[in-house]
Amino acid sequence: MDTEERRPQHLVTDLAALERIYGTTPSEASLVKETDHIHPVYRALIEASPFAVLATSGPGGLDASPRGDMAGFVAVEDERTLLIPDRRGNNRIDSLRNILADPRVALLFLIPGVGETLRVNRRAAISVDPALLDRFAVDGKAPRSVLVVAVETVYFQCSRAIVRSQLWDPSRHVERSSLPSTGTILAELSRSRIDGAEYDREQPGRMKATLY
Repeated sequence: MDTEERRPQHLVTDLAALERIYGTTPSEASLVKETDHIHPVYRALIEASPFAVLATSGPGGLDASPRGDMAGFVAVEDERTLLIPDRRGNNRIDSLRNILADPRVALLFLIPGVGETLRVNRRAAISVDPALLDRFAVDGKAPRSVLVVAVETVYFQCSRAIVRSQLWDPSRHVERSSLPSTGTILAELSRSRIDGAEYDREQPGRMKATLY
């Protein structure tokens, strides 16, 4: 951002200024789509989704974490409760640390090939109930914990962002080889303490062995 763009007169700093730009009257459709529970039409979207982004906040700042598994991996326990198994990851547990400090969470669900996305907001708790962990076991491997999300607001976003980004258009997909590999990134950021070539060679086997 150059100096001109950062001048105070170009920054929006109060609600009145913001409303002068965007207006104050949302359309009826944008209002009626919000519910305080998981309506059956929204349940269908959640159960079709294999991917969600979990947003949390805590003393260390904000976090947005990808969560993915087979479609329906987020279980609709009832109209006000979602269950999310915490699958294996990098063990940083940033999201879980945040939830302990501030239970407010937001979820964004995506469905391949579908333009609309679904948003869910409220609070989460971390459960290690053995029966709950066993319920989400895959190949005999249970998650270490399950997030129990109490739902407060649910609504869908229209498809404009997906259409503009052409996210699901195969002709727009990026060749992975055109970007730095995982090993290359780690070698660069660790100043070669991590052997990038070795990391890349071992990644397929490591991924297969640690997926669940």
